[in-house]
Amino acid sequence: MTFIIQETPIHQANTTAEEPKRRRPEWLKARVPGGEQYSKIKNLVGQQRLHTVCEEARCPNMGECWSAGTATFMILGDTCTRSCGFCAVKTGRPGILDWDEPRRVADAVKQMGLRHTVITSVNRDERKDGGAPIFAETIRLIREEVPGCKIEVLIPDFKGSEEALTIVLDAQPDVLNHNVETVPRLYRIVRPQAKYKQSLELLRRAKKRNFLTKSGIMVGIGENPNEVLELMQDLRDVECDILTIGQYLQPTKNHLPIERYVHPDEFTMYREKGRGMGFKHVESGPLVRSSYHAEKHV
Repeated sequence: MTFIIQETPIHQANTTAEEPKRRRPEWLKARVPGGEQYSKIKNLVGQQRLHTVCEEARCPNMGECWSAGTATFMILGDTCTRSCGFCAVKTGRPGILDWDEPRRVADAVKQMGLRHTVITSVNRDERKDGGAPIFAETIRLIREEVPGCKIEVLIPDFKGSEEALTIVLDAQPDVLNHNVETVPRLYRIVRPQAKYKQSLELLRRAKKRNFLTKSGIMVGIGENPNEVLELMQDLRDVECDILTIGQYLQPTKNHLPIERYVHPDEFTMYREKGRGMGFKHVESGPLVRSSYHAEKHV
């Protein structure tokens, strides 16, 4: 397949109302949620008053993952202080921190019998520590309740705070994940309250302390293949170990539109190029998300 390398203009949300709806290609068909295990996890999450990024971010793999007995827990509440153009998590003024939340997450991990769990969060920019102590307490309690369970944390940038990052790293997660999300040219529109170099610096600091590091991006939101390859090299320059690449899917009409559906051959190309660059693992495909098959990455 030939890739056209050119800069694609990105449109603002709500500008495509009069355009014909683009048909989703066959390779983006996802499993419909359902089944006994799916219902069991849904009930457990509800009973423990927890949030999952699977639901909040409208992940297309929720049916597959929940049916397999895995879920990605989202801590620090369900309201984010940022307004990223791609994200379905609601934006607003969060409430006070729930210090019982780590205990409930650990209990859910124990009830699910997980051997690898992913813990992520909303951004809590109203706090100097970004909510990092809640991450640390969640890690501690999972270690206590489920010895041997691998813990992956998908953290925000904490506005560049090295102190907040240190709080998380001192709790000794098995994997330190932080997504750069998109190429630097698109940050102003896609991640207006984030800084590309700040995210790279976070990953560099974690690797300096010998943690297994991971990051993820989405494609089809206005980038071009050359920019993706340059971003991948930037991640290798800070010794990032694991990379996930997936298709951006517009969660609602109020979010940024899809610029293109990326062909599976292009995802294969990224995976092969990533191996050549030295990544330990590259999970690249249309339905890939940051925590998709996370237990297999390590």
